[in-house]
Amino acid sequence: MGDLLEQGAAFLEDQRLRHMSRAVVYRRGAETKEVQATIGKTEFEQADDAGLIHRTQSRDFLIRTADLDLGSGPILPRAGDQVRETVGTTVFVYEVNAPGGAGGEPPFRYSDPYRKALRIHTKHIGTET
Repeated sequence: MGDLLEQGAAFLEDQRLRHMSRAVVYRRGAETKEVQATIGKTEFEQADDAGLIHRTQSRDFLIRTADLDLGSGPILPRAGDQVRETVGTTVFVYEVNAPGGAGGEPPFRYSDPYRKALRIHTKHIGTET
């Protein structure tokens, strides 16, 4: 018998994809791939040199790790990549970024202990109509 928790996590991941996701386009340079993503958010806090706390919010895209393949095998997100989300006739463009800049948070994290899904942190950089 396999790991029961891992089997449960796989079942829940399938349900997330089936019932809580929408198509987005992941882009790195000239390469693109349409993938299913669940929309989320993460709030970050960072203290500046004066001790003031700054809060920022990231629009997150949860994407199955195996689906993020631009043609030569699965990749990991990196700062500067883009996620394009179409709502009606409007395309919202988000850039993958590391909240807090260099030395801050990484631009993604795994959203489960089995590394089946990535939580990709982004910021809105443009809108196309």
